[in-house]
Amino acid sequence: MMKVLQISSMEKVRGNEFPVCDEICKKTVLKGERFSYQIVLQSDEWLNGTIEVVSDFGDAVRVFYVLNAVMDNPVTDPSAEADDDYITKEPGLMPDILQPIAERNNIWMTGMHTKSLWVEVNVPKEMPAGVYPVTIRYQDIETGELIVEKTVEFTVLNHEILPQSLIYTRWFYVDCIADYHRVEVYSEEHWALIEAYIRQAVDVGINMILVPVHTPPLDTAIGTTRTCVQLVDVEKEGKRYTFEFSKLRRYIEICKRCGIQYFEIAHMFSQWGAKCAPNIMVTENGKKSYLFGWDVAADSAEYVSFLKQYIATISIVLEEQGISENTYFHISDEPTAESLETYQRAYNIIKPLIGKSKTLDALSDFTFYEKGLVECPVTCVEHMKTFLPHKIENQWTYYCCGPQHTYTNSFLAMPLQRVRIIGVLLYKYDVKGFLHWGLNFYNGQVSRYPVNPYQTTSSDGRFPSGDPFILYPSEDGAYGCMRGKVMYEAIEDMNLCRTLEQCIGREAVCKLIDEEAGMDVTFENYPRNREYLLNLRDKMIALLEQNI
Repeated sequence: MMKVLQISSMEKVRGNEFPVCDEICKKTVLKGERFSYQIVLQSDEWLNGTIEVVSDFGDAVRVFYVLNAVMDNPVTDPSAEADDDYITKEPGLMPDILQPIAERNNIWMTGMHTKSLWVEVNVPKEMPAGVYPVTIRYQDIETGELIVEKTVEFTVLNHEILPQSLIYTRWFYVDCIADYHRVEVYSEEHWALIEAYIRQAVDVGINMILVPVHTPPLDTAIGTTRTCVQLVDVEKEGKRYTFEFSKLRRYIEICKRCGIQYFEIAHMFSQWGAKCAPNIMVTENGKKSYLFGWDVAADSAEYVSFLKQYIATISIVLEEQGISENTYFHISDEPTAESLETYQRAYNIIKPLIGKSKTLDALSDFTFYEKGLVECPVTCVEHMKTFLPHKIENQWTYYCCGPQHTYTNSFLAMPLQRVRIIGVLLYKYDVKGFLHWGLNFYNGQVSRYPVNPYQTTSSDGRFPSGDPFILYPSEDGAYGCMRGKVMYEAIEDMNLCRTLEQCIGREAVCKLIDEEAGMDVTFENYPRNREYLLNLRDKMIALLEQNI
């Protein structure tokens, strides 16, 4: 017997479970919108089949095979013990990896084992309003005989969803690509992989990329270095420095080609307080070595002299590339109150040199913004209540290895609605950007050694599983994952809110968000069920339908 069900993208079907939930048969969508759902299959027979898509949407329908990831470390913070909004806190397998069906198109059904497909419908903007069925067929691989088929009927409205306004970044580590794939840094193989990874990042809504003008001083053990991926070649002659930017220009060109709109320049000082210079490779008298690094104080005369020449010339390249106004400079990641004076000295060096660009840093102490040291504060979700009353124009938010209780996050052990709720929160509180530290961090703690992301999703036990990355390496690029795709859906929720706002106004949309929840939706308080997000979306679509 074969069981088949079409279900929400927010379900995680584990092991031999077969979900008990409402089936998706019909959906109303907007032009330009992406809608995803899953098809779950279970059979008591041994079957081997292929997948066929039948739809007038053509290539706009993509199908992925859902693979399990190793969840070796679900939580690390004891505070999470009191939070029951987890699927489990026990290690095991968790569905996450999305492999394009075209790579295998060979699905074995083996005696009551459950298999899941992820179906993604990217409604073309030029699609005429109307009704369009999407049928997925599972056929015998040898005979072509139809085993089972399922259909969702999509009604496309004569409304186009607004494009993404959120600036969204997850830190991109080109060193981890070189290390995992075992290719020479900035070889042609490396450049091809960099582009493939960036394309995968853009596919889940990322529109800002970290630019390693020098190797980013992030998650690096004190006194050590990561694989050098410095884009800018530096040569020293006396007190004067010369710079070569061909790799930087190539990197920017790749980013633009892939759809990146915003750029963040690697931090100019060490992490957690701006005490030291980052590791920067310099050629002097024909010898290349780290002239700057952990042994050089952030405010040393030599480093300050270097920075003034370095940033001034980088700024010229940014202007030449037409991206200076969309570029953000980092000073130091997560400065603490104790490092306020050090950070202020660093800011005073950087700010006069960056022209039309802005400063951007993750911080949770309002004093840094109050003193005018950060133009775009990136505040942890659990500290947003301190910043929001001040109505900051360029407010951003982030989460990382925490919080592991109460708040939204994207750990493997969490239900997917806890990932997706961020979109409603970003809209309601008018947050301009979202940052996360791990797009593809494939290292152990503070990068002491590389890890295999198919063996550990926690940096070998350092972080909650899923926190270090949302891209899994493939043979010639990277695979996306459910968490990344659901984050894209969160951004689509935000876009849908903005689209509806054009019809009924922002106040009415915010009221609808709260009314559907039956509460004042905040970063601390929000509905803990997927039905809220599904029903809210349907109500917004219905209101748009009334306003055609």
